[in-house]
Amino acid sequence: MHELSLCRSIDTIVRRAAPGRKVEVIELDIGELRQVVPSTLQYCWDIVSRGAELEGARLEVRRLPGVVECRDCGSRTTLGALPILKCDSCGGTAVDIVGGEEFMVNSLQLEA
Repeated sequence: MHELSLCRSIDTIVRRAAPGRKVEVIELDIGELRQVVPSTLQYCWDIVSRGAELEGARLEVRRLPGVVECRDCGSRTTLGALPILKCDSCGGTAVDIVGGEEFMVNSLQLEA
């Protein structure tokens, strides 16, 4: 369950970015290829933040699709639910992953 260590990292990042401020929402961008289960991430966040400075802060997750770029024809392909690493345009398998591996704290919504 790597979501627990991810939540600990989120906690550290947010406390550094907004020391002493009440955080209401933490907006995350998470790539589909990161294999993060949103419900497990939320469960772990509830554990990490319970009784701590960020208790009550909500996680809002925006999922980013996997994208590959073909080395042969230069086309970009957005991967489906079952990621098959090949170019939709030419069928080539010489591709580079250019999207879907992100894990970023995108923004914070603070209490006014």
